[in-house]
Amino acid sequence: MKKLKVLIGMSGGVDSTISALLLKEEGYEVEGVYMKLHSKLGYHEIHQARAQKAADFVGVKLHVLDLQEIFNEKVFKPFIDTYAEGKTPNPCALCNRNLKFGEMVKFADSVGADYIATGHYIKTDGKYFYEADDVTKDQSYFLFYVKKDILGRLLFPLGGKKKSDIKEMASSIEGLESFATQGESTEICFVETTYTDLLKDYVNVDNTGEVLDIYGNVVGEHKGYMHYTIGKRKGFSVRGAHDPHYVLSIDAQKNQIVVGKKEELACGSVLLDNLNMFNDLQEFNATVKLRYRTHAVQCHVKIVEDEAFVTLDESVFGVAVGQAAVFYDDNKLLGGGWIVKTNL
Repeated sequence: MKKLKVLIGMSGGVDSTISALLLKEEGYEVEGVYMKLHSKLGYHEIHQARAQKAADFVGVKLHVLDLQEIFNEKVFKPFIDTYAEGKTPNPCALCNRNLKFGEMVKFADSVGADYIATGHYIKTDGKYFYEADDVTKDQSYFLFYVKKDILGRLLFPLGGKKKSDIKEMASSIEGLESFATQGESTEICFVETTYTDLLKDYVNVDNTGEVLDIYGNVVGEHKGYMHYTIGKRKGFSVRGAHDPHYVLSIDAQKNQIVVGKKEELACGSVLLDNLNMFNDLQEFNATVKLRYRTHAVQCHVKIVEDEAFVTLDESVFGVAVGQAAVFYDDNKLLGGGWIVKTNL
């Protein structure tokens, strides 16, 4: 009987390496693919060599897929443009949809793979995504935008495991000890230091402008609106202020930021567009995450065409236009969308 074939994304890290090993142990025919995404100088020379070392150890063929041009169009340019518009981007969700679970799926078809696998910490039953058992490593938030029709082809060997178990497993296998002690990849792989350092190569970041209060009065000065995201409390002046002030909104066209006290940062509702839902419900209660490293809050959702009106049961602070809002029913991911307006 012919073995089922799996194409697994291999980065040279411990997670994808152990995932490839586990898939082989389960009896799959496994091939790896290293995806060249961004064009950060010197990055691929190091990581492609690591991926090849991992593939050689596991005993699988490694393909190299050059996606730099598509990455630039679908992920990097929107990242720059979103900051230039005074919003806060979420490049990982776009990369997962368009490249890791977009272009990679096309490539899997070209090599006759039945399934696609990665080292993400997440689960799926073919119809929905579910949070990983290791909630500290769960990546479901960043996979909400993956197309529903490919869920049945996805395998995530690490969804039911803890990161500590994976490192322990690697350290116990002769030849993989070095993988267990490798540094973790950064949240945004193409940002080396800070996002503003990166932006400076493409747009004018340092452009002094006005700081306004909620009544429209000029109360201070900032160093350029792209230095700020919603909720930031440093890097600008507010004359006569005794209490901490936070960025409430950003006007890119006027190069102005509006600041206020923490209670004025509270958000009770959001409007979403470009939805990606895994069910057909038009109105429901759920929990919602409005940023990756935040806890989910209860909400009511009403969907009209491709927009969702979301009312929060409790206020959330620091909600930014351009970020993703992702819905859950317990640990089941229901879908989500992109925040276009706050406090409706």
